Amino acid sequence: MKKLIGIVCLFIMLSSTAFAHSNPKNNPEGEKPKPKKIALFNKQNLDNWYVFIQDRGRNQDPKGVFTVNDGILHITGEEWGCITTNEEYENYTLIMEYKWGEITHGKRKAAARDNGLLFHSIGEDGGYSGIWMHSIECNIIEGGTGDFIVVGDGTDKFSITSPIAKERHGTTPVYKKGGELVTANKGRINWSGRDPNWKDVLGFRGPKDVEKPVGEWNTLKCVIKGDTIDIYLNGKLVNQAIHVRPSKGKIQVQSEGAEMFVRKIDMIPLKNSK
Repeated sequence: MKKLIGIVCLFIMLSSTAFAHSNPKNNPEGEKPKPKKIALFNKQNLDNWYVFIQDRGRNQDPKGVFTVNDGILHITGEEWGCITTNEEYENYTLIMEYKWGEITHGKRKAAARDNGLLFHSIGEDGGYSGIWMHSIECNIIEGGTGDFIVVGDGTDKFSITSPIAKERHGTTPVYKKGGELVTANKGRINWSGRDPNWKDVLGFRGPKDVEKPVGEWNTLKCVIKGDTIDIYLNGKLVNQAIHVRPSKGKIQVQSEGAEMFVRKIDMIPLKNSK
């Protein structure tokens, strides 16, 4: 009798487990596991990257422009250059947390703090101005973080299309959701709230700036899906591009005269809907 009761209990337990796994409430049909986050910056070193410095070349950084200390990437800005991913990427969300330091250098000592995050980087290291690979840039600059810059070769091999406002900043287009589409294979498309009276001076801030003051952490979120790029700064959509060429490549983080600290560069893979 005891043996029979044990068999019945085991049957009930196995049936309950099977039901739990098959019950749509516990495992909704079609539900897929979320893609795993990839820490491109591992907070210990630059294992996923290599350094390129103007007039020095690859992995030649005697002044320590790019160093990692206590989980933070420190970019001194003293020399012009970048860190570049070893691999190419496409279809992802990139989340970067950064803040400005106090120190500026050289020809940009009295100018707005300036660096950049470059996507779809292809070709030779230093192919553009002897410093960066040709690419599509999300500018990180006081008053202009979120501007697109085509770091291209002047051909349609590197280009973006964005909706823009009727009013320009001089000759420079300004992003406006739902605006007229314009294609650029050079130059820039300013973010939606950029001050039309922007000046290239240290500490510049415009009345609509989303970037936080010097010394405070910012979150830059770039959603790159197929041939589109959406840029969010501290939770606000500030720029968009479609028909982006190319649509994959390496990622670069610039050093361009301003001290900057980075505590996160995370990637979440996306599935291309096209």
